[in-house]
Amino acid sequence: MSADSPSAVSVVGGAGDDPHPSLHNDDLAPLPAAQRRWGWFEIFNVWTNDVQSLAGYTLAASLFITAGINGWWVFAAIVLAGLFVNWLVNLTGTPSVRYGIPYAVMARASMGVRGATFPALIRGIVAIFWYGAQTYFASTAVALAINAVLGGPDGPPLLLGMTGVDWVSYLIVAVIQILLFVRGIAWIEKFLNVAGPAVYVVMVALLVAIWVQAGDELLPAVSGIFSSADVQGWAVVTAFLGVVGTMVAYFSAVIINFGDFSRFSRTERGMKVGNFTGLPLSLAFFTFLSLFITAGAYVVYQDGQGDPLTNPADIVGQVGDTALTVVAALTFLVATIGINLVANFIPPAYDLSNLAPQRISFRRGGYLTALFGFVIGALWVAVIDQIGLPKFVDTLGAVLAPLYGILVADYYLVQRRALLVADLYSMDPAGRYHYVDGWNVRAIGAFAVAAVFSVATVWVPWLAELSGFAWVIGAVIGAVLYVAVMRVGTPSGGPAVPVSPAPADASPADAGSTAG
Repeated sequence: MSADSPSAVSVVGGAGDDPHPSLHNDDLAPLPAAQRRWGWFEIFNVWTNDVQSLAGYTLAASLFITAGINGWWVFAAIVLAGLFVNWLVNLTGTPSVRYGIPYAVMARASMGVRGATFPALIRGIVAIFWYGAQTYFASTAVALAINAVLGGPDGPPLLLGMTGVDWVSYLIVAVIQILLFVRGIAWIEKFLNVAGPAVYVVMVALLVAIWVQAGDELLPAVSGIFSSADVQGWAVVTAFLGVVGTMVAYFSAVIINFGDFSRFSRTERGMKVGNFTGLPLSLAFFTFLSLFITAGAYVVYQDGQGDPLTNPADIVGQVGDTALTVVAALTFLVATIGINLVANFIPPAYDLSNLAPQRISFRRGGYLTALFGFVIGALWVAVIDQIGLPKFVDTLGAVLAPLYGILVADYYLVQRRALLVADLYSMDPAGRYHYVDGWNVRAIGAFAVAAVFSVATVWVPWLAELSGFAWVIGAVIGAVLYVAVMRVGTPSGGPAVPVSPAPADASPADAGSTAG
């Protein structure tokens, strides 16, 4: 590697003269400032497409139904979750803006240069699960369009609970996503910039169509059909906070590895503006539309009988207008594919590449993600959906939460906001992040204890009242345990004392060489 290449310059100057080949490739290297093209609008679109996915709508609608509190309180809880997530991603995004490194490399500071393969693998597995789930949800939009054109629903299930049209739709979505991934991140950026606004246009049109038919019945439905007389007193507060916790868990996969996106930002301010407009503001608008559309569809298309429809593709199918059905279905397809690529395809591609940089390229990691995700999505109807989407979301969030707590506690409290970038790519035993043979066993232990408890809150009956708080509980326990174990003595190869932070205006390369 030549010394004047951007990657080489940004990682030289630590314990080793050159980055170790098992820890470095062009995709994992610090991104030079000259190659960062994202402003606030690109970050805004990352969140907008995440919010607008079919799974996101289904989760919000499911919470309106299952929370047992007034629909307006559910709406407020979801908006509060957006504000909280905005604060959380500002914490994880800032170091990657500063140093230009992805999450898989950032994790080396706390877990060790070898130990980081562990959280990266866990994050990758969770993302692959979400990738499969979102692929299935996107395929329902394609199936809706096909059935609308053919003039009726498909026949009985063919395999794993899906009909022939369902399987064809699923294959179509899987192929489209791979083709988009091959085109590269720049093309995906353009894709997202179109998808986000298009979904809002369709949702507003759908709401108008439903409101015209519902008339005066819509507003009472919003307040009434999602409430439960059984939830009173302190249980209302618990239910409210439970909705907040579940929505935070929904975003958990992106929260922890937000550095994979923020590293493309030109400035920290641009990242924060994009986060605020794309999270609390966009989430509030989308949830408002979801609340009214779900309530209106329940009144207009279901006559207030049975369980309200939670998949917008199913609601669109009730409109009775073939052209509108096809346009809406394709728009939801575009939005779901867009965020699936950004949130659930690109991160595991980085994470799998981090396992063996010289053997698994970013593209090869993407192909592996597509393969594993295809199998998981195919099992959605027959297996995973039986768990229930909120519980599925809470479980995945509970696994990731301690990793977030450890990452943030390490950067802000242990490292004191200063990283020695060169040592993140070095196998030199004297390196700051080498710890014990490249592993920080204390961090692994803190994660294990926190993860067991946070997952237990979802599945152990006598902890059921805490299930909505699984993510917060896991993150807090992980952070507290990590700071505690790191202050008891000094792990071999770890920092003896906190280092001084680099200057605020330092470049990623400069910041890497000032620490230590």
